[in-house]
Amino acid sequence: MKFAGILVLFAGYCLADSKLSYPPPRGNVKWWGTCSAGAGCKGPCDSSMAEVSAGKTISSDVVVSRDQELTVKWGYASNRGGFVRVAMVPYSKSDSWCEFNNNVIKYSCYESAGESIPTLQTDRWTTKIKIPLNMPDGVATLQWVWYGGGNYYGNPNATFGEHYGCSDIKIEGGPFSNAKAAATFQGGDRLNPRSDVCEYHGSNKVGDCNFPNKYPNPIPGDLLSNSLEPCSIGPSKKGKPYRF
Repeated sequence: MKFAGILVLFAGYCLADSKLSYPPPRGNVKWWGTCSAGAGCKGPCDSSMAEVSAGKTISSDVVVSRDQELTVKWGYASNRGGFVRVAMVPYSKSDSWCEFNNNVIKYSCYESAGESIPTLQTDRWTTKIKIPLNMPDGVATLQWVWYGGGNYYGNPNATFGEHYGCSDIKIEGGPFSNAKAAATFQGGDRLNPRSDVCEYHGSNKVGDCNFPNKYPNPIPGDLLSNSLEPCSIGPSKKGKPYRF
């Protein structure tokens, strides 16, 4: 329990409140809603279906219909750049990375230009998606992935690991089609407004900074040992997500 407490402080210090905020994420207590691959949370969600069933997550009461526009929101942190990927699958498939990878809806920049919502506490970045026509009625799970971010512990050239969040929402009605729409990409961020690219660090591909099969080895008195970061070191880049 001691290390778990340190881990929470570590994650909060490095990444502030930058996590999926709407629709309300599962928000497993273990990760405090911040599912960081570098801290040992490998996704595809911040909590598993088993943890949802056990009542260890925040429940969502968001109800949408197919083809309805939905605004996805995430908090702002001092870390910079990267991409956000949004995917959606039926709830019953939400423990599967493969299912999410095969059902991507949209990519956008992390600091998505022209879509920030200023509040008294922070900025909240957003992107708009359409609920897929091939999603059946019932509970569906939206996955949010932030990757390619930089500025780890004050080093602007340090790339940190991916972050994951999932929201369970209810789908009711709307036009249905078995056809799956192709994923889209919306470019433009604070450093590259009115453009078709994003500022990013490390890799533009989901999975390259997941630290597969690796977990932190906490050492008493060494805060940095609670993380596998950084993922890579190098100057920032400008570009589009992998396969665009």
